[in-house]
Amino acid sequence: MSTHLVSKYLSGFVKESEILAMQSEVDKAHDLLHSQKGLGNDYLGWLNLPSDYDKDEFLRIKSAAEKIIKNSQVLIVVGIGGSYLGARAAIEFIKSSNYNLLEKDTPNIYFTGNSISSDSLSEIIELCEGKDFSVNVISKSGTTTEPAIAFRVMRKMLMERYGDKAFDRIFVTTDKSKGTLKAFSDTQGYETFVVPDNVGGRYSVLTSVGLLPIAVAGIDIDALMKGAQDAQRDFLNTDLKSNSCYRYAAIRNILYRMGKNIELMVSYEPSFALMNEWLKQLFGESEGKQGKGIFPASAIFSTDLHSLGQYIQQGRRSLFETIVIFDKPKKDMTINSENPDIDGLNFLAGKKMSYVNQKAFEGTVLAHTDGGVPNIVLKS
Repeated sequence: MSTHLVSKYLSGFVKESEILAMQSEVDKAHDLLHSQKGLGNDYLGWLNLPSDYDKDEFLRIKSAAEKIIKNSQVLIVVGIGGSYLGARAAIEFIKSSNYNLLEKDTPNIYFTGNSISSDSLSEIIELCEGKDFSVNVISKSGTTTEPAIAFRVMRKMLMERYGDKAFDRIFVTTDKSKGTLKAFSDTQGYETFVVPDNVGGRYSVLTSVGLLPIAVAGIDIDALMKGAQDAQRDFLNTDLKSNSCYRYAAIRNILYRMGKNIELMVSYEPSFALMNEWLKQLFGESEGKQGKGIFPASAIFSTDLHSLGQYIQQGRRSLFETIVIFDKPKKDMTINSENPDIDGLNFLAGKKMSYVNQKAFEGTVLAHTDGGVPNIVLKS
């Protein structure tokens, strides 16, 4: 799946000449990033991660996933922030936001350890009752409050259910050699996977942090890595005429300088909702520093048009939208005819729902841009 940026809805806000004028700044940023001489250079392992990763551990991840699929009806993933958002986003987008409700030959996957809510954790415990389950705890140190509490509770459940065999159902993703969780795992005999030292948590989805839960969901992680390698290659050049990634960054920068300091990430597919949540973390944690940064928000259309539409249309002019749309749905439906035509929608009879969704996008983007809201469209 390739993605390209559509900039025609920026007409009246950003000129093409202004975008191309950013080329020198993009070149400097690219050189600083890839020379790894800037601040935070200890955490740039994600740059080459799609091609430069531990192949032996990758095989162990696939083996562990097969084992979990074979002996478990449920996988509990314990983690917070980057330790769960990327994996959950990928599973819900590639499979379904209703993944756990589907008929399938892979385990249900529940995420916990991302809050201190007793109600939420209690519900996870109830969902494991009468089912074989395994746990994947993801934590660099093992002492972060939310996942540490959840892992303590889940470990107790495993011990009560499986006794001495509990260790065989615990998979730990943590530091390679140090930290409380690594030391404890070694003494208990848990299988461990590595959170690389040079990859920050929010960028770690292509490490064992994200790959193990994703593989347990039955997703082809070889194909996932191949797609990431293709993107790594395609986005390596700095030409603002052809590199949608840098073009997007340049446009965001221009809009920010114009006072557009809120970005609303939007998709017309509910399965993209967790991708939006992950994007909010990626942008929020990366840019929100020193009193600066674009505030990341999100919405699913047309759903949220019925709650946020009025503000977007006529509220403060401090926001812009980034729309992610797809050429084809995974599945499509044809709208039927009814007699009598009580809802007045027979004019849509015989049309695909994807056609109506596309028209909703076209109408909305025009209304919002006419209302003073710049729109960047990322089309796949």
